[in-house]
Amino acid sequence: MKAVVYRSARHLEVQRRAPEPPGPGQLRIAVAYTGICGTDLHVYHGDMDARVGPPAVIGHEMSGRVAEVGEGVTGFAVGQPVTVMPTRFCGRCAACRRGTAHICHAMDFLGVDSPGAMQSSWTVPADLVVPLPDDLPLDQAALVEPVAVAVHDVRRGRVTDADQVVVVGGGPIGVLVATVARYRGARVLLVEPDPFRRSVAAGVGIDAVDPADTDVVALVDERTDGAGADVAFEVSGSAAGVGTAVDVLTTRGRLVMVAIHPQPRPVNLHRVFWRELELLGARLYQREDMVEAVRLVASGVVPAGQLISRVVPVEAAASAFTALEEGGGVLKVLLDWREADR
Repeated sequence: MKAVVYRSARHLEVQRRAPEPPGPGQLRIAVAYTGICGTDLHVYHGDMDARVGPPAVIGHEMSGRVAEVGEGVTGFAVGQPVTVMPTRFCGRCAACRRGTAHICHAMDFLGVDSPGAMQSSWTVPADLVVPLPDDLPLDQAALVEPVAVAVHDVRRGRVTDADQVVVVGGGPIGVLVATVARYRGARVLLVEPDPFRRSVAAGVGIDAVDPADTDVVALVDERTDGAGADVAFEVSGSAAGVGTAVDVLTTRGRLVMVAIHPQPRPVNLHRVFWRELELLGARLYQREDMVEAVRLVASGVVPAGQLISRVVPVEAAASAFTALEEGGGVLKVLLDWREADR
């Protein structure tokens, strides 16, 4: 088998390794595709070495087929299409005891804290494996995990069909949040400076504007008769994005923090006080979010195929990371593992 191994900041290596046979309660998956996400870029930049512990196999967005079934595992068959919910929790901490195991204090996030999906053969606990419909193309299925993020974010924001929603940041998660919010019936505005990302959003029917030439607050006020947006999602990871997300909100509006901010940001707490705003964190997802994500991708509600910019061979992993780092003309990039071991 082959694996993409993170060695150090901006240094990836394709290695040959022996496949790991499944133990009791495990499945071995023949990986078809893996996606590269923002967390993977943080790892690539060397920002997460304390957790990742290089050399390490990274990645967690994936699809594939069951290759081998471990002892005691039922409900899965060789050849079955699957994806993985890469969050293994302890079951003992305060978060787990309170029914919020998806934000476990001792979380083992596969692809960060333990070996991930950027390998042609991946052995994982069977209880983390999520079945896929037989007719769902596996390249599209590789987007189920980020769609689950969006499903959870929209659920945290309590979005309804009566809401005006503003999504600040039009990367893959921002576009997916906008798509899921629109599916829930909300009126959605996406704020994104990159023209390519705006064009992708427009191509899937999302109204997107450039904050450099649009007064976003004035536009939202115009659309809401001066009231403001009911929900804002901050997905940009920028200080300016935080400011916009706060400023567009109506009285008792809800701000959902989705992006990982590398440093503390100034927040207009007077506006939070004055309008009685809610600030909600949205970190990961729960099993029901993954199941719903499978349904949304399989039904075409999420046009996953239109969000995939490139599919590249495993040997081109380093250049794929560079392309995403530079940000020009790409949204979602997949690594294709189907021929990797030949």
